[in-house]
Amino acid sequence: MIKLTTKADGVTFAVRVQPRASRSGVAGELDGALKIRLAAPPVEGAANEELIRFLAKLFDAPRANISLVSGSTSRNKVVKVSGISPNDAERKLNEELKRHPDGAT
Repeated sequence: MIKLTTKADGVTFAVRVQPRASRSGVAGELDGALKIRLAAPPVEGAANEELIRFLAKLFDAPRANISLVSGSTSRNKVVKVSGISPNDAERKLNEELKRHPDGAT
C-alpha cells in the first residue's frame, strides 16, 4: 500500500524510479513507495521530466500540479500532487496497481 501524506493543497508520496526502462509504467509497490519504470536516462533531468509527465497523465492533472519535493538526483523521490484529495489519489493509485500488477503498461 502506497503511503500518502495529506497536505493543504494535495498529497505527497514516495516514488522509487528505475530509469532507462524500455517504456514508462508502474512497476508495483516497494516498501510503501510507488515503483515506476521510466523510459528516460537519469541525465540532465530527463528522468525527472519523464516522471512528472507520467504522473500528470496517471492523475489526469496538469504538469504544473506535479512537483518533486525531494530526491531530484536519487532513485528514491518524494512527489507532490496538488489539487487532488487523498481519497482520489489513493483510488487512482490502487486502480493503476491493479491494472498493471506486473508493471506492464
